[in-house]
Amino acid sequence: MKIPLSKPYIDQEIKECVLKVIDSGQYILGIQSREFEKEFAQFIGVKHAILTSSGTSAIFLCLKALGIGPGDAILVPSLTAFPTIEPVFHVGATPIFVDIDETFTMDPDHVREILIGAQKLGIKIKGIIPVHLYGHPADLDSINQLARDYKLFLLEDCCQAHGARYKGRKVGSIGIAGCFSFYPSKNLTVLGDGGMLVTNEDSLAERCRMLRDHGRKEKYTHELVGYNLRFNEIQAAVGRLQLQRLEKFNELRREIARWYAQGLEGVPVIIPKVKDWADPVFHLYVIQTSKRDSLLAYLKEQGIQTGIHYPVPNHLQPAVQNTLGPQPKLIKTEEVTSRILSLPIYPGLKKEEVERICSLIKDFFMNS
Repeated sequence: MKIPLSKPYIDQEIKECVLKVIDSGQYILGIQSREFEKEFAQFIGVKHAILTSSGTSAIFLCLKALGIGPGDAILVPSLTAFPTIEPVFHVGATPIFVDIDETFTMDPDHVREILIGAQKLGIKIKGIIPVHLYGHPADLDSINQLARDYKLFLLEDCCQAHGARYKGRKVGSIGIAGCFSFYPSKNLTVLGDGGMLVTNEDSLAERCRMLRDHGRKEKYTHELVGYNLRFNEIQAAVGRLQLQRLEKFNELRREIARWYAQGLEGVPVIIPKVKDWADPVFHLYVIQTSKRDSLLAYLKEQGIQTGIHYPVPNHLQPAVQNTLGPQPKLIKTEEVTSRILSLPIYPGLKKEEVERICSLIKDFFMNS
């Protein structure tokens, strides 16, 4: 019995909605896209939602609209997907890498330390991009207070956290904007690439809408030099149906996380930490063990797909070091990247499958 790491949800209604859009003859930024934007904005609790081609392009559009460019620096976590930091490079700015806390998200204490040092050195930091990694919110109150103290913007990377809550508020609604990805493995997918930027800022929303569509409001009048980062109707229709199911799917992920916690009790692994102010959505279920590589190999032999998110932290990526040179050591990030292992989690995962995975992990440690 093989168990994949993740599996997107597809039913007959989703298949039929794709065919309806094909028959409609409208394929780019039409009624499905407009309705998806409106419904997603309502779901997050913000005024505006802007569809774009990916979560990466959502971050890029926001940085461009905020006027970030050469000479500016942005605080980012190192433990995140590389696409979080690519837009910082694309606008000509410089990422400054931040260590993690016990939830794998940005450590506010390290943010404070960096800001104090940067102020003394005259480094022009403009913003902070906390990532709600693996579906657990970052400590936004602490980070946001530092952003206010130093007059920085806070841009939330919510690409793994659709529907997660921080102190009762949906992530994406707290910073100046929030950026989401709809990649096939995400909690909400459009069965391909896609992204959304959400904000309460009218001027930011207007500028992002123009930039994603060649810098225009009207078809033949280009007020800005923009980009082709638009969205399509087929995937918007899929996204609308997935959004209707998202809360249920997230609750299923939380239940699966509880099954894992019960099944791994007494096993020498560290399970995910959940803060009492957080309502995570478990995009990934990430355990830690010093025997990570051999456990991964053992589970693979048994037909269990696992993952490592992420084996090379961004401050050690060749692309970063070749561009910026050697980066300061991040002790906690570098320690956990040798231990983290993502176990299968998706709404269709059955309890007996989780029990099998936990039993195999127990067997591994008993015999190793």
